[in-house]
Amino acid sequence: MKKSTLFSTVVLFAIFFGTLFSCKKTAQTSTQLVFDSIVVKEQIPLLETNDTTLPFADVKVSFTYPVKFGNKEDLARLQQIFVGTFFNSLNLDTLSPREAVDAYLADYKKEYKSLSSTYYSEKSQLPKGETPMWYWYYMYNTNKVMFQNDSLLSYAVEYSDYTGGAHGSYRITYTNIDLAELTTVSEEDIFVPNYKKPLTEIIINRLMAQHHVTVPDSLINLGFFDLDELIPNNNFWLSDKGIHYSYNQYEIAPYSMGVIDVDIPYENLSAILKPDNVIQKFFPTK
Repeated sequence: MKKSTLFSTVVLFAIFFGTLFSCKKTAQTSTQLVFDSIVVKEQIPLLETNDTTLPFADVKVSFTYPVKFGNKEDLARLQQIFVGTFFNSLNLDTLSPREAVDAYLADYKKEYKSLSSTYYSEKSQLPKGETPMWYWYYMYNTNKVMFQNDSLLSYAVEYSDYTGGAHGSYRITYTNIDLAELTTVSEEDIFVPNYKKPLTEIIINRLMAQHHVTVPDSLINLGFFDLDELIPNNNFWLSDKGIHYSYNQYEIAPYSMGVIDVDIPYENLSAILKPDNVIQKFFPTK
């Protein structure tokens, strides 16, 4: 009886520790993706004074980044991609998300405050009582997930700023990450060689459909630039429905037309998709 009890106890301990080890291993190598955010809102004075009527830069940074994914090496690689694409800097992608935010804001603050050397000289050239309004800057930087499944993550980085001149600017850039390989996906990964000409034709056809016109020249009448200069720009995100391109201000149309979005269903791209392409990998047929 004692031997049976002892044997049962050993078995129970073995099962308990085996389960514990199994759970721990699964947690360490889980592909579950969890995000956190760093949000900074700050007004940076141009001059060393507490006078809020004088110029300042209005800064808002909202950086969403992964805090849990796979093992430590996988998470570090994924964070590196997020940092590099969010701040558009290879100099910052070796830093942690918090360190990158701090370094980015320190550089922006230094650059903005350097304008103080010309503020008073330009103010003196204006009528008495007037202030050079172009010293009031702003910079808003944020990112958001556009699509996510077990093997693909597509996200956008949105950047808007004013640095003097007639108006501010806005731009959006996309990143697509193969979560199995932890590499970014480009047009060359999706399309056959010499894809640019047929893809351009597809993009123009989609633009015509979106703007309810039937001939390419009608796009020019609507304000688009020379269509001979329109090319695929590698600025896209992927979903289970299709590829979604964006052309930023001045790329293919004037500032007043804003960002131009072009949505292309995968069925429209079948002739130029690579055999066994990443689309099939990310969105296998059920």
